[in-house]
Amino acid sequence: MAIVNRLTVDGRDYFLPDPVSELKTKILEAIKAGGGYVNIPPLRGGPGVDILFSPGMPVTWSQFEVGDAPAPTDEPGEELPDYGL
Repeated sequence: MAIVNRLTVDGRDYFLPDPVSELKTKILEAIKAGGGYVNIPPLRGGPGVDILFSPGMPVTWSQFEVGDAPAPTDEPGEELPDYGL
């Protein structure tokens, strides 16, 4: 199981891997300073996105576990009857 964090900023969701404690600190510092840009890293790679955080901006954190999906099987399931419609 992997832990994924969701950061919601002004209605937009950003998904981040653990740990996020350093990112939370940077966001809080930017808000306390009256506003500032913080780079939000991507979930899988790339440059990320710079977001301007300011006091009063709605920011929400949530965390959830993501498991591996079961592999599909090649076994046929129950066949549905053909009613000839």
